[in-house]
Amino acid sequence: MARVAVGWGVRELASAAQVSPDTIARLERGEGLYPRTVATIRAALEAAGVEFIPENGGGPGVRLRKAPE
Repeated sequence: MARVAVGWGVRELASAAQVSPDTIARLERGEGLYPRTVATIRAALEAAGVEFIPENGGGPGVRLRKAPE
């Protein structure tokens, strides 16, 4: 969801996170990755404006950061 929210394809996210496109595909399939790899991907998405929302009864989620007014 986060990747699509910022309009990125697998290759764009992989480039921003400096990982291989296969790594992004493995993450999206739910396969295990090293925690540091997940943190790197998350940091790239956050830099692009994604906010990760903790579970609050409805499950974890993502949203785009509000643009400054």
